[in-house]
Amino acid sequence: MEKRQFQAESKRLLEMMINSIYSQKEVFLRELISNASDAIDKIYYKALTDEELTFNQDDYYIKVVANKEERTLKIIDTGIGMTKEELENNLGVIAKSGSLAFKTENEIKDGHDIIGQFGVGFYAAFMVADVVTVISRALGSDEAYKWQSEGADGYTIEPTEKDEVGTEIILKIKENGEEESYEEYLDEYRLQTIIKKYSDFIRYPIKMELTKSRKKEDSEDEYENYVEEETINSMVPIWRKNKKELTTEDYVNFYNEKRYGFDKPLKHIHISVDGTIRYNAILYIPENIPFDYYSKEYEKGLELYSNGVLIMNKCSDLLSDYFSFVKGLVDSEDLSLNISREMLQHDRQLKLIAKNINKKIKSELQALLKNERDKYEVFYKSFGRQLKFGVYSDFGANKETLQDLLMFYSSKEKKMVTLEEYISRMPEEQKYIYYATGESVERIEKLPQTELVADKGFEILYFTEDIDEFAIKMLMNYQEKEFKSVSSGDLGIDENDADTESKDEENTELFNEMKDILAGKVKDVRISKRLKSHPVCLTADGEVTIEMEKILNAMPDNQNVKADKILEINSNHEVFEALKNAFANDKDKLSLYTNLLYNQALLIEGLPIQDPVEFTNDICKIMN
Repeated sequence: MEKRQFQAESKRLLEMMINSIYSQKEVFLRELISNASDAIDKIYYKALTDEELTFNQDDYYIKVVANKEERTLKIIDTGIGMTKEELENNLGVIAKSGSLAFKTENEIKDGHDIIGQFGVGFYAAFMVADVVTVISRALGSDEAYKWQSEGADGYTIEPTEKDEVGTEIILKIKENGEEESYEEYLDEYRLQTIIKKYSDFIRYPIKMELTKSRKKEDSEDEYENYVEEETINSMVPIWRKNKKELTTEDYVNFYNEKRYGFDKPLKHIHISVDGTIRYNAILYIPENIPFDYYSKEYEKGLELYSNGVLIMNKCSDLLSDYFSFVKGLVDSEDLSLNISREMLQHDRQLKLIAKNINKKIKSELQALLKNERDKYEVFYKSFGRQLKFGVYSDFGANKETLQDLLMFYSSKEKKMVTLEEYISRMPEEQKYIYYATGESVERIEKLPQTELVADKGFEILYFTEDIDEFAIKMLMNYQEKEFKSVSSGDLGIDENDADTESKDEENTELFNEMKDILAGKVKDVRISKRLKSHPVCLTADGEVTIEMEKILNAMPDNQNVKADKILEINSNHEVFEALKNAFANDKDKLSLYTNLLYNQALLIEGLPIQDPVEFTNDICKIMN
């Protein structure tokens, strides 16, 4: 029997595939089952136009048979089979796809699509097998043929016997190596797992004989093993069912089956699109944040299927980073797949699907915010931080998309509010959207800087997360209203400006002396417009605020960023009189008072005191 050679290009491609193209060897079974499904599909299509050919669904199946003793794995189908010429053309020339040719010749356009279009998946079998044998009998033929190959060296074709139409692929599984156990592909449970993972929604039954246990007759505690054939795959994917047939419980059960999370999803989104591009999707918005969500280990992405066959576990291109918390899957009939069917071409169809999906997620979140506020607040507690990162990242490219989904704690409402809700309550004379930053709501409420804004009756948004102020700086404004920190130099509130400027001028020498005492720790010392009862506070002049300084300097690559700090003094507080007296009569006491006030302002801001020992000594001096 003559051994035939693969073409030179085919030989190199086969060697490359065996060694590197597929990242997981288990996908070989997915590929062979997909080919078997294609073979049955071809009979289905022929039956549509051939009156003599009937298609009885019950006659068509795929069977997987493992034999540990002989170290063989069989994949059997009752599909259309292959002639000698088809074996030669489809298996002898790598990347020559019989499915693609069949699809083209028959102008298949409806949803019952042929999966395998590239003809290379079959050769994934050589990743786990030393010898691959294909026995096939074509529909309408009495003859059967056996194709056999040990890999890149070539293949043989010879006549053989086969009672039924269809194809049987026999893999002689490799011996275990030092780093690879091939025996797992003969294990019942492992095979079941692979089939459920990749081929659960193939539309024909995938059968296996499974070993089970039962009590022996007339025995209470003795058991015996028996073998029973079972269908492993569910066949009908939930995302292709009519939404009206499904209940919330169905979606929750599917969420649990797919192990998308250990929580109960807050919301599910079922999408069915049948237009220029066709796809179905089921998406979930989780309730709880995954334990590794803000770590490098977390991978975003949706499961991607092509006609019910899993192509990628995590297709990151389908989700924007700011929606990386969304779980679920997409199944499309129109996606172009590359040579391995494992890696997706970033083509127009994928980008269209991604655009539509992200738009749908946003609209569903807006609906949740509007109609189920309590649920949205639960979601926002877990994932609001990610939305704010989305506003800040990419130089604010996505701020228009996300700004209406943001929420912050309100000084007036004592709860989370949206920016739109804040704007709707603004008095006519209020120029800015005011915010204050701090470690917690309780800390912010005690900040001296909030006094004037609160006294005017203006609402203040409390920023308690490190990303908040960075996101707002990128947002810049909302509905043409600029954001303003209560610690900024100009609050836009006309409050005795002339009197304040007059006092600043009167006390220029005092403030210059205090600046010298603080030796570059502050940019300026001045009378405060914002303080009512507190003696002192720190504010910032410029883009870098005091809170931003704290956050940036806490990062591993500390750049020692400094805000331009202003020490503001309350001219209506008795401390101010003490400063003036000390300036006139006792410069040592002025130095003591200045350092104490500066350190007091640092403590209020949550900033570290540079010399705690000196600070405690200064307090003792005052007490004495």
